[in-house]
Amino acid sequence: MPMLFDVMKSPERPPHGLVQAILLAGLVLSHGILSAADTPARRLLFTEYGKGPNRFVELGPDGRIAWEFRPPSITVIFQVLPNGNIVFGYGGQPTGVREITSRGVTVFDHVSRSMQVFGCERLPNGNTLVAEQGPCQAVEVNPAGTVVSVTPLTTRVEGYHLEVRNVHKLPNGNILAAHEGEGAVREVDPRGAVVWEYTGVTNAGEALRLPNGNTLVCCGTQKRLIEVTPSKQVAWEFKAEDDPELNITWVSSVQRLKNGNLLVGNFLRGQEGRGAHAFEITPSKKVVWKWTDHSLVSSITTVRALGE
Repeated sequence: MPMLFDVMKSPERPPHGLVQAILLAGLVLSHGILSAADTPARRLLFTEYGKGPNRFVELGPDGRIAWEFRPPSITVIFQVLPNGNIVFGYGGQPTGVREITSRGVTVFDHVSRSMQVFGCERLPNGNTLVAEQGPCQAVEVNPAGTVVSVTPLTTRVEGYHLEVRNVHKLPNGNILAAHEGEGAVREVDPRGAVVWEYTGVTNAGEALRLPNGNTLVCCGTQKRLIEVTPSKQVAWEFKAEDDPELNITWVSSVQRLKNGNLLVGNFLRGQEGRGAHAFEITPSKKVVWKWTDHSLVSSITTVRALGE
């Protein structure tokens, strides 16, 4: 650290307390505890999955863990409700969707009859949309857990585990589904008929319909995030080459923030220990901040900024 070395060697030494403060700052930064990359200045909630334990972690603006929670089985996707509660799918035996408070108290639990559930969404009417795998379908259940509608989802992937991930019900009543195993995003009507699709991506875990009618697609191990028009043209793209220091490995989640920026989750599977777990970018592709602390977690799937 040249600057620290120069201060210590200066003939006009600063007060002893200042020297101690500089030394402490250098120690902290060298261990990555309070570096700029590890203080996102936002409250984040994410799921750790992979080599580390499967858990929810809430990260404070100071980059320190504020809360953690172990789900009943595999969890990779969740939604934060306006009241701070968390809705998530769990994919063990049994499998289903659960809602907990911000500190882990269960307030809703729906057990599915399917083989596995990861994706889910709480709807404005209070019902919950469940992305079931085996068979592949979107099931809407009311607060009592009663099934009120079933929409078949189309995928050509074999085996239930990768049939569908995130699902979103659109204002027109259709459902937008990300089919990870097939690398496809499809919009289907309530009967399950495909009305729009975008294919040719890999590990598509999440897709969002934007107010302008375009669709944001997480392209997984293609290492890019794209915005696609209704005519299937790529209108915007952020890829690994745009910022090599991020070490984009698997674009696993995206959240559109109130300021118009995007919060992106980078699943470092096979690349644990290097790169950013999450980062915020502007529409002009400027990285506002990135979170790179590998002492706390190995790899994450979904990440959300709280208060958004």
